[in-house]
Amino acid sequence: MENRDKKSILNRLALPEKELEELLDISFYKVIQKGDCFINAGEIPRKFAFITKELFRYVYIHENGNEFTKSIITENNFVSSYSAMIYNSPSYFFIEALEEVEILEINYENWLELKEKNPFWNIFLLKIIEKAFSVKEKRERELLLLDAEKRYEIFVTEFPDLENRISQQIIASYLGIQPESLSRIKRKYKGLT
Repeated sequence: MENRDKKSILNRLALPEKELEELLDISFYKVIQKGDCFINAGEIPRKFAFITKELFRYVYIHENGNEFTKSIITENNFVSSYSAMIYNSPSYFFIEALEEVEILEINYENWLELKEKNPFWNIFLLKIIEKAFSVKEKRERELLLLDAEKRYEIFVTEFPDLENRISQQIIASYLGIQPESLSRIKRKYKGLT
């Protein structure tokens, strides 16, 4: 990918020209095929990425094979096993491509050097972390306090086009229910709308 193409993608981040060029210098374009992982559980991640097209999910896989979808991350967002990366420890979850995903990958060591040279990036990182924390807090509240029907309603509102793009099993996993329960909820929901 040429710098002008990366530049048009990163313009979505509304960065000043100097900082945009700095980020372009340490990022590279990559395609992750559907079903492949950007980061695997057990791997010590040394990279993160900005999603330019399509989506990933963060998924825990129990030793018995059961999957638990922690998050669905859409384009124009960053994807990372951040705590594992900063503590140099294995990731607890997989970051799986749900479609053919296009990313700009950033090496963590290069990122640390960039932050050291320009304090702008610490402020930028804080904004990204605040956004991620808010999303995480909201998701936890929904899983703990709302019933499955309300969680499905929120899912449809937040991700209006995903039902036709990802499997019902993944949606059920994201909602914390069995696929059979999702089918019942969908029938009821469609009957009300």
